[in-house]
Amino acid sequence: MSTSWLGGLFGDVYAGRRVLVTGHTGFKGSWLACWLHSMGARVFGLALPPDAEPAHLPLLGLQFEEALVDLRNGPAVADALRRFEPEVVFHLAAQPLVRRSYREPHATFDTNVMGLVNLLEAVRAMPSVRVVVNATTDKCYQNLDTGRAYRETDALGGHDPYSASKACAEIVSASYRASFLAHDDGRGHPVALATARAGNVIGGGDWSEDRLIPDLVRAAMQGRITDIRHPGATRPWQHVLEPLSGYLLLGQRLWADPAACAEAWNFGPEAQGHLSVGEIVARFADEWPAVRHRLDTGPQPHEAALLHLDCRKAQHQLGWRPVWEAGTMLARTAAWYRGWHETGRVATRRDIQQYVADARRAGLEWASR
Repeated sequence: MSTSWLGGLFGDVYAGRRVLVTGHTGFKGSWLACWLHSMGARVFGLALPPDAEPAHLPLLGLQFEEALVDLRNGPAVADALRRFEPEVVFHLAAQPLVRRSYREPHATFDTNVMGLVNLLEAVRAMPSVRVVVNATTDKCYQNLDTGRAYRETDALGGHDPYSASKACAEIVSASYRASFLAHDDGRGHPVALATARAGNVIGGGDWSEDRLIPDLVRAAMQGRITDIRHPGATRPWQHVLEPLSGYLLLGQRLWADPAACAEAWNFGPEAQGHLSVGEIVARFADEWPAVRHRLDTGPQPHEAALLHLDCRKAQHQLGWRPVWEAGTMLARTAAWYRGWHETGRVATRRDIQQYVADARRAGLEWASR
């Protein structure tokens, strides 16, 4: 896939642009860095070293500057921004795991809340930055298990420390936007800051602990059976490229009109993408017969039984909508892992190319040449 083939995406706003991706060593961050790099962006990374082996980012062979620092180290974060002088920041770095947050609540809040404060303080001091997209989660909502899809105006909350920390991150973002970034604040221009709330993402290259697809993949590669907890829990499942297209589209709109889109946005699947854990496991096993599972009946930490996102705001105001339905999402994900396991080939760039081609066929404006 050549950079020229991706020319024109998102109005070509990222070509030659200095773009910082925090969390670039993680699952979503590495996919985003690859997509930006393929569009001709000057990518910079800020994150801890990968915490899984194998890790997606090294498999991609990308060459760009990075700072392997902890968000909780404010001076190091500020030094990195001064060195990179980014124009656009996509903030994906986080402690992203619910079950780990029960074990490590202090570290979760420290990273997800004070780490964000450190980043935004560095942004305040950096005149080059014009756009910040802070990726949070669908779990930031006060989940009452009513069955209704959550809108951006619904109350924030969070039962577990991870969810609560992301609700806090939304409040911090709104506070910094109103107090400092929506006006000059000494930089010579405002900074457009928006938050993006996405559902459960899957795709090749995720080897995180305590995540459904990585657990299934590890077990399949080792000939083991996966224990499945909460099989009836329903989530808004989507391929990783779906929310990333939303983040990139949001960044484009923020660059063009900082005041119009600097707020919260949901990016989730259509109704048929809201599937139970049990349904995801069964359909993934259909794509890869080596996947075997059984029900884990032991005690489990609390997790929400039902999460739905209402994405009509992004559809109507940004012109964003999902591209791949559930069957395609699962087939592409299974093919990525099977291909890597059996041949060592990494299908990330091929998946991006196919996703863009499908978006063009669907008539999405961001994908037009």
